[in-house]
Amino acid sequence: MSILETINSPEDLKRLPASRLPELAVDLRRTIIRTCAANGGHLAPSLGVVELTIALHKVFTTPTDKIVWDVGHQAYAHKLLTGRRDNFGTLRTLNGISGFPKRHESQHDSFDVGHSSTSISAAAGFAVARDLSGRRGKVLAVIGDGSMTGGIAYEGINHAGHLNKDMIIILNDNEMSIAENVGALSTFLTRTASSEFVQRFKKNTESFLKRLEVGKGVLHLARKLEDSFKGLFTPGMLFEAFGFEYIGPVDGHDLPALIETLENVKKFDHSVLIHVLTKKGMGYKPAEKNPALFHGVGPFGIETGKVLKGKGGAASYTAVFGAALCKLAAEDERIIAITAAMPDGTGLSGFSKEFPERFFDVGIAEQHGVTFAAGLAVGGYRPVFAVYSSFLQRAYDQVCHDVCLQNLPVTFAIDRSGVVGNDGPTHHGAFDLSYLRHLPNLTIMAPKDENELQHMLATAINLGTPAAVRYPRGNGYGVALDQAFVTIPVGEAEVLREGTAAAVIALGTMVHPVLEAATVLDKEGVGLTVVNARFVKPLDEALIVELAEKHGILITVEENALQGGFGSAVLELLEQRGIKGTLVLRLGYPDSYIPQGEQHELRAMLGLNCTGIAASIRAFLARK
Repeated sequence: MSILETINSPEDLKRLPASRLPELAVDLRRTIIRTCAANGGHLAPSLGVVELTIALHKVFTTPTDKIVWDVGHQAYAHKLLTGRRDNFGTLRTLNGISGFPKRHESQHDSFDVGHSSTSISAAAGFAVARDLSGRRGKVLAVIGDGSMTGGIAYEGINHAGHLNKDMIIILNDNEMSIAENVGALSTFLTRTASSEFVQRFKKNTESFLKRLEVGKGVLHLARKLEDSFKGLFTPGMLFEAFGFEYIGPVDGHDLPALIETLENVKKFDHSVLIHVLTKKGMGYKPAEKNPALFHGVGPFGIETGKVLKGKGGAASYTAVFGAALCKLAAEDERIIAITAAMPDGTGLSGFSKEFPERFFDVGIAEQHGVTFAAGLAVGGYRPVFAVYSSFLQRAYDQVCHDVCLQNLPVTFAIDRSGVVGNDGPTHHGAFDLSYLRHLPNLTIMAPKDENELQHMLATAINLGTPAAVRYPRGNGYGVALDQAFVTIPVGEAEVLREGTAAAVIALGTMVHPVLEAATVLDKEGVGLTVVNARFVKPLDEALIVELAEKHGILITVEENALQGGFGSAVLELLEQRGIKGTLVLRLGYPDSYIPQGEQHELRAMLGLNCTGIAASIRAFLARK
């Protein structure tokens, strides 16, 4: 029996002698590697914090003590130590345990997470709630240096330092988030402050501190000191300026040092930040050598570290987008590509190498990325912000006020729209149509296949006004890609099939399943008109009105929440035109968060595959 098999709760861990803890770390890594090799998952982040996780549960007592994991992709060891060892093999599968902390899974998961930079704010809330209620317990936020590039982390630490509550921040410094970290903070956290470094960093950090009330006082004091900036620009001075006592750096793989540090800090009753240095992917050589690949990886061979390829075939939408943008940028020097710490995930790695001077990774800072793009647009450029659907929602205010209100030519390339699979509800692109469709000046498109994607990208960039192109995770259909770009007439849909029973207007990823369903129903004597909507805004109003009057039955199909989505736009149009008596069926996502699972499993569950769409249409027509 392995030592991990004896751990059913943190209490079992506490009873282990210190001499057995390194053995436990080996078992944890072995289990995490084996499970991620089979299921995929966030391997490198979790391997990097194994010793830290052991030390946290050795010293603190959850759930009385609250551990808030930032993002949560590093919490696999935590799950294994808190009663989920036997179910760990179901990680990230349909009806299995989540890849992120979830309160419904365990009392030891204090806060649901999935997006970055929220831990400090949540922990501050826990600390205030504890004190107001007269409860006991420590509150800890575990945040990576990559997550510290997110603006909410600064907001949280600024307020938490002002509160000066009994609260501990663990800064897990592995010099990397997903891709290589960007930004001043991540640069200096783990470097020795040489005079050359200080001079290079001086202006940026001084400007940052001047924007903070507390920063003005710090700069005033620092300037009175001999060699002031050498003393100021260290991690300790920065975090103490925010009101936190700084401890560290501490070797994050030295269990005795970690435990001793945590035991000492546990006695404090004020705000403390512990700076822990870790290695992402620790204990698995392939992940140590390529932590970006193994940050979030699909199934792989343990011995080789090679990712197991799927069935091959068609290129992914992401890859087609990246190649098309490079081709467009070669013809138009105004095009600039922006990503928020996801150059690989958004398909911009090739662009970054081909046009390095026109590529910008802003870090985990979607709000800044959007307004940065707005500034570029005012300056005469055509920025393209490539971003996941669920991440763009973090920058809604900037899309609204800084881009659309000023009617600026910014293109949003919205990847991972629709269900994305095993990362679950925090990552599904279920809401982008709903949170974008009502914004004035914004044109919204969705391609039926990868060839249409490249034409929509070219159309969006050349519009001269705000535009969004949404497309899914995964491979296209293998259609031939046109060598020349075609401008698609704005607001013009495409009739793909004629029928008499009803008109089905499909959007994006739903066009092909609807065509398949129409073929099935045609064999049953039910002929359908099938339309590729192409545009969510503006709608092809003339065509939709014509179809409503001709058929009297309209069916809309989309991969978005039904509330405020494409189907809602069609209903609004019918109301505005005073068209009465048209029967409308809307197919899309229900008013609930969608669980994790493979894309094909989720579409089947939601009735958005060929079988489900045909069944819904069949039942609807039978009731009319």
